[in-house]
Amino acid sequence: MSRSLPAAALACALLSLFPSRAHAQSGPAPAPAVENGSDAADPRFALKPGFWDAGEISMGLEHIAFVKKPPAFQAPPPKPDAKPMERIMSQLGYSNSDMAFQGNHLFQGNFYGLNFYDISDPAKIALVTSVVCPGGQGDVSVYRHLLFMSVEMPNGRLDCGTQGFPPAPPPEPGHERERRLPAASPERFRGVRIFDISDISSPRQVAAVQTCRGSHTHTLVVDPKDQDNVYIYVSGTSFVRQSAELEGCSGEKPDKDPNTALFRIDVIRVPLANPQTAKIVSHPRVFMDARSGVINSLSNGGSHDKDEEKPADSDQCHDITVYSALGLAAGACSGNGLLLDISDPVNPVRLDAVNDRNYSYWHSATFSNDGGKVLFTDEWGGGLQPRCRPQDPKQWGADAIFYIRDRKLQFAGYYKMPAAQGDTENCVAHNGSLIPVPGRDIEVQAWYQGGISVVDFTDAAHPQEIAYFDRGPLDAKNLILGGDWSAYWYNGYIYGSEIARGIDVFKLLPSRLLTANEIAAANQVRFNELNVQNQPRITWPKNLVVARAYLDQLARGQSIPQKQWQDARKQIDRTEKSRMNTRQLAKLQATAASLERASPKDPGDARRVAALVEILRHPES
Repeated sequence: MSRSLPAAALACALLSLFPSRAHAQSGPAPAPAVENGSDAADPRFALKPGFWDAGEISMGLEHIAFVKKPPAFQAPPPKPDAKPMERIMSQLGYSNSDMAFQGNHLFQGNFYGLNFYDISDPAKIALVTSVVCPGGQGDVSVYRHLLFMSVEMPNGRLDCGTQGFPPAPPPEPGHERERRLPAASPERFRGVRIFDISDISSPRQVAAVQTCRGSHTHTLVVDPKDQDNVYIYVSGTSFVRQSAELEGCSGEKPDKDPNTALFRIDVIRVPLANPQTAKIVSHPRVFMDARSGVINSLSNGGSHDKDEEKPADSDQCHDITVYSALGLAAGACSGNGLLLDISDPVNPVRLDAVNDRNYSYWHSATFSNDGGKVLFTDEWGGGLQPRCRPQDPKQWGADAIFYIRDRKLQFAGYYKMPAAQGDTENCVAHNGSLIPVPGRDIEVQAWYQGGISVVDFTDAAHPQEIAYFDRGPLDAKNLILGGDWSAYWYNGYIYGSEIARGIDVFKLLPSRLLTANEIAAANQVRFNELNVQNQPRITWPKNLVVARAYLDQLARGQSIPQKQWQDARKQIDRTEKSRMNTRQLAKLQATAASLERASPKDPGDARRVAALVEILRHPES
């Protein structure tokens, strides 16, 4: 379809969507040197700029494939006289966003629609089909034959048309700071679209659930006790539409309207047999004080952001990650990080909330596989600004890692991608997923034009980067919105959703920080479906491939004597070569008994020894 919505009109529509903290801001005064963490000596700093020919550098990752965006999803050139933020926002309307996976297919969202790819050969990733359907962000989830898509922007239409709507009228003189809403229209769509993808080459929209604030992101929730339905947690961060467009919508403060659409999330129930009947079934007040009933009981506690020093109420969630196997969710909710009990998915209950003056905007979250930790991200600058410069403090725009103890959040440490980036590179912490290395907590994470960083947060107080990939800036003089929106591990490969360019595919490479055996053990894990915000519990086969990974970790940590791990390695090799004959299995069990007597002081190493012993006693073929 043609792009009939003019770039200037789209820019105006998008500018009305974002809260003020996402608008252009002057950077904060440099923090004391002890807090400045972005390293200008890192080889990633000052790489050659270029849209298609930028300099590239990597450590521990092999870049095996790249595919460009389809032509319809390429942003038109900005006007020569466009202001910096107008330039960025006009590009945003064609930006790649989040990804989901099912079988041999990757589903990539875009502010302009959807693209489906065949990844049966990750080195030769191929486009299957495109759906032009503007409305942004276009975040996606998949479940069986259904695909869900977030729509938030005022140019979204029920029919996926590209013509959009007239922009809001200009403000009257003296009222320039007031937000003007676009005229109400029954054709506008802001909420969650549902597509039937039974025929992946010809997806059909079967439902469109309207919400008051649209859907900035959403989270697929599968209730183990409910086989007939799935649920969608909707996070809306935009303005509340007028009731003339959607009945019951109110953007008033709670003291004026207790039914306000602020200070809540929305829960959609989707009957799998009849997805066209999907509807909102609850509006959980996750910011409410359960004792007093005060709806707006949480605040950010104050922030380092300009004009944000005073505490501000948290009235929205940006993203919610659920861990259904544990009945928990982590809400990244503007000024707060939340821990939720989702044992009843229709009525989540807040267990704990934290804030941090070093945080500007709580953005997303990832649990450790055992559920003992959660890593939150801070999207300082809204993803539209350079926030990894040499003068930018390492605690700002970073990850914050918390222990979960007695269903409460306990701060452990920060992590920020260590390499400095330039003034024309939007950079801040963004979306990532676990890499399933047994015995360790490792995440691959996108940092926009800061590239991709792989972080080991097993020691939550001392996280460490173990691999990375980066490109130079898209442009040497102007900030062009780009870089990696999300970076996810799926069945042995890492996929990066590059905002301006397309999709990158990577393989992990062995290094002193990640051995070939650990990579091989991670590759034992296979998903049939992956929606990262619906975090699956990872399990590993109890085989000798996984045993070698544990053994490498014990050797790295020097937690057992060198002779003991060398002998164990020999017995594993001999058992494998013998095709697990009875005599060699007996020797392997003797090795297990010897290891069981080891007493590592580190609790993590003690768990590795226990897991290794369990495998060696009864190895799977």
